[in-house]
Amino acid sequence: MSQPKGVLVLEDGSVFTGRSIGAPVEATGEVVFCTAMLGYQEALTDPSYSGQILVLTAAHIGTYGISAEDIESATPKVAGFVVHECTDEPSGARREGTVQAWLAKAGVPMLDGIDTRALVRRIRQGGAMRGLINGQAAQATPTAMLEEVQASPSMAGQDLATPAGAAAGGVFEEAAQVWGPSTGPETPRFKVLAIDCGAKSSIYRYLRERGCEVHTVPTTVTTDEIRAAGADGLFISNGPGDPAAVEHLIATLREVAGEQPTFGICLGHQLLSLAMGAFTWKLPFGHRGANQPVRDLETGRVEITSQNHGFCVDEDALAAVDCVVTHRHLNDDTV
Repeated sequence: MSQPKGVLVLEDGSVFTGRSIGAPVEATGEVVFCTAMLGYQEALTDPSYSGQILVLTAAHIGTYGISAEDIESATPKVAGFVVHECTDEPSGARREGTVQAWLAKAGVPMLDGIDTRALVRRIRQGGAMRGLINGQAAQATPTAMLEEVQASPSMAGQDLATPAGAAAGGVFEEAAQVWGPSTGPETPRFKVLAIDCGAKSSIYRYLRERGCEVHTVPTTVTTDEIRAAGADGLFISNGPGDPAAVEHLIATLREVAGEQPTFGICLGHQLLSLAMGAFTWKLPFGHRGANQPVRDLETGRVEITSQNHGFCVDEDALAAVDCVVTHRHLNDDTV
């Protein structure tokens, strides 16, 4: 049976038509693309994609299906999902269903049959832009959709980390790693206090594998609570949205960062930089993929990294507050 038509409209008026194979609903969000060849389920459940319509550049998606072992959070976090071709018959040995059925159950719209090369080219030329994905195109017109897109909020200025993160404190209890037995010590050696801005669960699993007991707290944690925790290290997680908009956490970090070993990933790194007195700016279309080249400026070694972020720390601003840049992205020379 043929699938109903679905439509994606960008804020510049571009219209892309394909099949609606997810939930028959509409959603707005920032349209971004990821160049990873696999790992679609990890991306779909990454809280850093909250408020975004994710486009994958890989031509064929869904070939190995969906597995409960491959999630980064309990539910899909994307606003919508757009691909060129999605299989109806996955062949992965651990498959538990199709990606489209899984997203439909979660209420997330998904389109395939889209010319993703043309769509990604549009984003690369015009920058990441707002869009509306509609899984029930018969009930909407491109003109009405465009008006809705242009009335939707921009990603800049949005604090999405606070709602995406932990609502309350707790101890992360998942196994140290999904595949095989843990190689870490049986008794934790360190206590890490993790400020959860929308963390991927694999980050906490890796910390546990390395002998850390992970205690999570929300972005609203106070300086007194951080100091009273008695942790060996303070960690600020990845997460969605504009780092400069998480003003309450920046103010907190400005007081406590460095009192104990302090480190952050992605949004957490940006929040620490803002707390140090630097500033951030929005990248044209972000860094999202599993093959991002980064040079270690101390050793000269080039590493191929996995990244997912749309904002960047300004290098000149770091120098002005006596911070040292140790790694630089080789595609655009950003921090």
